[in-house]
Amino acid sequence: MASVKDFSVEEKLSSLVRLQKIDSKLDEIQILKGELPMEVKDLEDEIEGLHARQTRIEEEINGIQEFIEQKKQGISDAQALIKKYDKQSENVKNSREFEALNKEIEMQQLEEKLCEKHIKDATEEIADKARQLDLAKKAVATKETNLAGKKAELEKIINETEKEETQYRKSAAEARTHADGRLLNSYDRIRKNYRNGLAVVPVERDSCGGCFHAIPPQKQSEIKLRKKIMVCENCGRILSDADLHDSVEVK
Repeated sequence: MASVKDFSVEEKLSSLVRLQKIDSKLDEIQILKGELPMEVKDLEDEIEGLHARQTRIEEEINGIQEFIEQKKQGISDAQALIKKYDKQSENVKNSREFEALNKEIEMQQLEEKLCEKHIKDATEEIADKARQLDLAKKAVATKETNLAGKKAELEKIINETEKEETQYRKSAAEARTHADGRLLNSYDRIRKNYRNGLAVVPVERDSCGGCFHAIPPQKQSEIKLRKKIMVCENCGRILSDADLHDSVEVK
């Protein structure tokens, strides 16, 4: 089999035209998929974020519940001390001991009220967290429904085009083996520069098939000779004559 350098300019150009037509077919498949792959990825990321939020809220609720239990224990401890001091006050020997015990009882009563306030505030906070958790769960359910629909739509397109795409990719790889390395580099660079991915275009109606810039008659004659690679002076795309372009078929 002849090496790439042994191919004529016409053969190399034909390979580029063929590669362009194959890549354009692959581009059409990607257009058919549209924004679906990106939308699926975005939804998956959103759902992951919502699940993380759910976990965080649940952990916060658990922490608040532990705090409430601690305060309930604080109330029990305060009530036990009040009973203890009440009993001790029955056996005091002087007013100083009585006042000291009364002061301790008041302190424990204040502690009991403070614990009750903390419990009330924490209970309200749990209710607020519960609402946030419910909203997060509903958001997850909505996003998961949307994700399932997007995935099903994308899966259908993939199933319909998988065989065709695989064949085109195989044909593209084969076409690349018949193209000069420097030409391939230029081809790939030009494709990236244009949204429509057109790097090799025919001369149509005396103009570049990519940017529609007028091609002088002398240059058109040179393009038709297929003796060297010609590019559009305006957009830099590789030019081929219409006959060569039309003669290359991609099934």
